[in-house]
Amino acid sequence: MKKTLYSLMLSEEVVRHVDALAHRMGTNRSALINQILAEYVNYTTPERRINDVLSAIEQLMQPSRELVPFFAPNSYSMSLKSSLEFKYRPTVKYEVELYKGAGEDIGALSVLFRTQSQPLISGMTEFFRLWKKIEDTHLYPISGAKRDYALYEGKFVRSLAAPEHDCTASELARAISDYISLFDTLMKGWLGGRLDAHDVEAAYFSQMRSSEIHV
Repeated sequence: MKKTLYSLMLSEEVVRHVDALAHRMGTNRSALINQILAEYVNYTTPERRINDVLSAIEQLMQPSRELVPFFAPNSYSMSLKSSLEFKYRPTVKYEVELYKGAGEDIGALSVLFRTQSQPLISGMTEFFRLWKKIEDTHLYPISGAKRDYALYEGKFVRSLAAPEHDCTASELARAISDYISLFDTLMKGWLGGRLDAHDVEAAYFSQMRSSEIHV
């Protein structure tokens, strides 16, 4: 969103209270005044929508025993931690980042893992490649939006595409939450040897068919 510099005459007492509130909220004066004015005229800024989406994801994930959410208000990203069903119970962290600008990509999902176990590294790498193959086969023909993928040492990144139609912050949060939950469940099943490639693809296809929003 384009921003322009404006000159406003404000009471010193008002500014003092605004600055104090901005400090408590972890933001600055301009951002807070912009937010207050937007709320007053009933306009949702990109920053507010991101905050609403991530806050909703946190609320949706809190009852989960598998994924533990961490979100600081007024930020553009959040993380979720999950314990893998593997020797020594290593953890994996999911990072959700949302972008302010409009475009085909609304953000990115990163899967981060730290381990020295070669069997685990190999198993996760195979799963990430399988996941991309499945989405190339089933998701792109349905949504028509291209997703970008990248695999680094200890990190798998996948872009989040804009939904096919307008949706509320709650609906988008539900779509992202369901996607991460599915990914986490199927990856654990794959690493634990309970699921093979066919099982993963079938479970993915089943959820994709029942989802109204594809990110």
